[in-house]
Amino acid sequence: MIRILIADDHAIVRKGLKQLLLEEYPSAIIGEAGDAEELIKKALTAEWDVVVCDINMPGRSGLDALKQIKQTSPKLPVLIMSMYPEEQYAIRVLKAGASGYLSKDAIHDELIKAIETVLRGKKFITFHVAEKLLEVFDTGSNKPPHELLSDREFDVFKLLAEGKTISEIADRLSLSPTTVSTYRFRILEKMNMKTNAELTRYSLENNLL
Repeated sequence: MIRILIADDHAIVRKGLKQLLLEEYPSAIIGEAGDAEELIKKALTAEWDVVVCDINMPGRSGLDALKQIKQTSPKLPVLIMSMYPEEQYAIRVLKAGASGYLSKDAIHDELIKAIETVLRGKKFITFHVAEKLLEVFDTGSNKPPHELLSDREFDVFKLLAEGKTISEIADRLSLSPTTVSTYRFRILEKMNMKTNAELTRYSLENNLL
């Protein structure tokens, strides 16, 4: 009997995933979590075969939850799903310990395949992600500026590029405005930019929006 824990802040998404999983695994035990804190609590207080987690949830992100889960349960496979294209987060989540990255656009076709792959102890990696990994390990390649950002800096960077204000970002990520301002300063410094408009232009030119 397979035990799967799914985490997403939208109940309708959890319902859809649960239905899809039960079609393939009728006797599966499926747990649900609506945010990162609930996910961490359930992941660490019960036995699971695999976790499927959205990267973008209120408060702490799925990436934060992944890191904490892997500290306590390093062998527990965690699949991260997102509405963002693979090139934006796939390498980051794999480096953080995820067993695979699923785009929500293709999750209906890839979820079961991904679960079967990670249950065999392997990483679920698409051809496109494999190409990106080769680029990362090519020592002769130069990293684009946004890849110099930490995971949290990248979260703030994306929201700034989308035109969100400091207070809106603070509310979205459950941070203080002062902390967000500090992140903004670091982002601009690392990327050698001076304004949010430059961040937006960079994001558009690099298909990050």
